[in-house]
Amino acid sequence: MMSLEELESPYGSLPLGAMERLPAVLSPDEEYAFVQIMFSSSAAVRSDSFGLSRREVMKILKLEQGDDQGFISFIKRVNQSVARYYRLVYDHRRDRAVVLIHVPARQARELLSSESLALLMFIFYHQEVLQNDFTLFTQLLEAFGHESLDVRRKILANLDTLIKLGAVSRYENPSEEEAYTLTAIGARLFSDSYLKRFAEFSHSQQLNMEDVLKFFKRYNLEAGEGV
Repeated sequence: MMSLEELESPYGSLPLGAMERLPAVLSPDEEYAFVQIMFSSSAAVRSDSFGLSRREVMKILKLEQGDDQGFISFIKRVNQSVARYYRLVYDHRRDRAVVLIHVPARQARELLSSESLALLMFIFYHQEVLQNDFTLFTQLLEAFGHESLDVRRKILANLDTLIKLGAVSRYENPSEEEAYTLTAIGARLFSDSYLKRFAEFSHSQQLNMEDVLKFFKRYNLEAGEGV
């Protein structure tokens, strides 16, 4: 597995300087909406359904539900203010607006072990690229080792780490088979630059960023697309 150089994660404490800049570019309603999204993006606060739906954000902003430009403008202005530390993204597929923090390489390696990272990448590929709604535990067993008590324990331990981080959650599968689904946070945990390096490492050649983003279907997570 290639080394992790950059990761994004659920928010921490917003630096005072960044918070002080918000009133200069956001209205009181917009500032309140950002704080509510940031608060709801914490795995310590919510165990699932991280972030807020578009309808909830629009209601706080007092915007008409069809006001796409108002919604996009809000996200862009927030990101212009806090881009050094944070990123506000809207995941159209899951209908979730979440706030993520940019994490330096050293800190990123403390967040996830290489095993947890590999597990997350498999789930990410299985659901984001192959467009599956969930990943069965049996599929993880098949991908990472044969059926054994030790393998099961390791996978479950790493899944628990990802759940606590807010990257994945348990999926209520009608067949009652154990399954997991990527959250809006997990879908954006890998930075675009990391995915590019990962793809280049896998293919042993340099790749165009646009092609990489299309492959990983990142277009539905950008502020101005998929709305």
